[in-house]
Amino acid sequence: MRYLFFALPLLLLVGLVGVFAFSIDRDASLVRSVLIDRPAPDFTLAAVEGLDVPGFDTDALSGAPSIVNVFASWCIPCRDEHPLLEQLKAQTGIRMFGINHSDAPENARAFLAELGNPYDAIGADRDRRASIDWGVYGVPETFLVDSEGVIVYKHVGPLTPAAIEAELKPAIERLQS
Repeated sequence: MRYLFFALPLLLLVGLVGVFAFSIDRDASLVRSVLIDRPAPDFTLAAVEGLDVPGFDTDALSGAPSIVNVFASWCIPCRDEHPLLEQLKAQTGIRMFGINHSDAPENARAFLAELGNPYDAIGADRDRRASIDWGVYGVPETFLVDSEGVIVYKHVGPLTPAAIEAELKPAIERLQS
């Protein structure tokens, strides 16, 4: 009994070291979403007031592969990521949808007027309901949806050139072939 009293903390320590050792090379930006390989959630988002692009809904994501990017004008990483989204759209031609997360319409319009608009449609998610349904932790987040409306990829945080080249572009190419 006495040995068990001393061995138990040691066993717990060895177990924790094992968990940390197994996770040490894990990329923190790769958060496995419960929505991967499931249909996109049911939603309808109105257009951002004053923009010349429409809002969108779940049905708009069917028919061809699509990127869904959750962004906001107040999000500094979104500003850093934005030129990469424009390049991705120009290089791949993929349909791109934006979910404008908890943002004032005038701020969203100014953000896109300054940085450009890669989106085919942008939905205003002022109450964050759609973002919650998509499992968004924070902005920016990017999803790849196949032509059947099924989410096949999620990237948490701002896209980087490395993530686009190593993960997102190959996934898009698989869907477009």
